Amino acid sequence: MRHIAVIGSGPAGYYTAEACQKQFGEDVRVDIIDRLPVPFGLIRSGVAPDHQSIKSVSRRYEAVAITENVRFVGNVTVGKDVTIPELMQLYDAVVLATGAPFDRPLEIPGADLPGVTGSAAFVGWYNGHPDFAELNPPLGGPGAVVIGNGNVALDVARILAKTRGEFAGSDIVSPALAALTSSGIETITLLGRRGPHQIAMTPKELGELADLTRAAPVVDAADFPPDIDDVLLEPGLRKSVAHLRKFAAASVDKPVHIIFDFFAMPLRIEGDGRAERIIVERTRLDERGAAVGTGETYAIPASLIVSCIGYRTPKIEGVPYDDRAGRFANDEGRVLPGLYAVGWARRGPTGTIGTNRPDGFAIAEKIAEDAPGGSGKAGRPGLDALLASRNVDVVTFRDWQKIDAAEIAGARSDSPREKFTSVADMLDARGG
Repeated sequence: MRHIAVIGSGPAGYYTAEACQKQFGEDVRVDIIDRLPVPFGLIRSGVAPDHQSIKSVSRRYEAVAITENVRFVGNVTVGKDVTIPELMQLYDAVVLATGAPFDRPLEIPGADLPGVTGSAAFVGWYNGHPDFAELNPPLGGPGAVVIGNGNVALDVARILAKTRGEFAGSDIVSPALAALTSSGIETITLLGRRGPHQIAMTPKELGELADLTRAAPVVDAADFPPDIDDVLLEPGLRKSVAHLRKFAAASVDKPVHIIFDFFAMPLRIEGDGRAERIIVERTRLDERGAAVGTGETYAIPASLIVSCIGYRTPKIEGVPYDDRAGRFANDEGRVLPGLYAVGWARRGPTGTIGTNRPDGFAIAEKIAEDAPGGSGKAGRPGLDALLASRNVDVVTFRDWQKIDAAEIAGARSDSPREKFTSVADMLDARGG
C-alpha cells in the first residue's frame, strides 16, 4: 500500500489525488490536508462569485473525495499542527499543492497606505475567505484603480461595477455585497504598462463588460496599432483585441466607467494618511516590446487601489524555495526525495484551472518511478494518532458536507448563497 499526503485541497490537490487513483488503483491511500475546514481552495475563494459555471468543476473533485482511498483532512495547518519532516516519515510521498495565495508585492512608494490592497486579499474578501473577512476596503470615493491587465484585474473591475441585481445566482458574501451596493465608485481605471496587443485578458471575460447594467468600458482608439497588425496575434488574443476595438468605437452612456489606461506605469501612491491618488508615468514600447517610461506623468484620484500583478507561493520551513519565481524550488516537480510540488506551487501562478490536471498526472508518474512499491510507512493511521495527541480538531469531508448544507440552507431566493466567513462559524456549522 502506498500512502500519499497532498498539502492543499484546491484544483492541483484534487487532480493529483485523481491521478494517484488512476496510477495505483486500490493500492493507494491519499490524504488531502488543508488548513481551512472547507475544501476546493481557489474554486471557493479565488474564482469570481459570478462565474458559477467555473466553480461547478468542484463536482468533479467531490467524486474523488467521496471514494474510500481519498480523504479530506481539514483544519490542519502544516508547519504548526504537523511538520513536513513528520509527514515525510509517515507517507511514501508528500505533494505540495498549496497554490500561490499570497500577493506579489507592489514595490512602489505608498504601497503600504490604507486603501491599497492586493488582489488575493480583495478577491478573498468578496469570496468570504476567513483571512480577509475584515478587509473593509474603502468604497466611498468616486475613483478606484486596478493595476494589471489580466483576468484577475477584469474580475475586480467587474465586481466593483456590478449592481446588486447582477449578483443573483452568485455566491458573493453578504458583507461584501452590502458594501458594494452602497459604493460611491464612479470610475474604475485599469492600468497596464503596455498596450492592447500585450494584454492577458481572455475574450469571454472581456466580452462580459459590454453587458453590465450601469457600467461601460472606455478605451482610447489612439492606443491601438494599425488594424492589420491584429492578424499577427494568436486567435484568442485577436478576439480580445476585437472586443477592445468595439469598446473604443462605442458610445459611453452609462454612469460608471471602466477605463482602460494603456501605456501607464504606476510610480507612487500619495495621500494624507491614506491613498488619495496614484502617480502614473506614460510609457512606450521599445524595440524588444518592453515598456519604458517617457517622462510624462499624471495623477489619477483613487481612494481604492487594487494591485493585480501576480501571486506567490507561501514558504514552508525546510522546503527549498525559489524567491525569484515565488514558488518551491523543484526539478519538474521533484523538490526533495519523497517531496514533490504540483500546480502553482511547482510552476508559479500560470495557466488555468484545467492546466493542473496534466500536472497532477505527471507527478503521479514520478511518484510511481521513485516509489515502485509501498514502504510500509504508517500513513493515515499514523497521522490520525499524531494529530489526536496534539488535540487537533480535524474536519472530514462529511463535516464539510454539513457546512455546505448549512450554507445552502441559509440562502434566500432573492440573494446570493450565504458563505461562512470565519473558521469558528464553519466549525459550528459542522456540528449542526
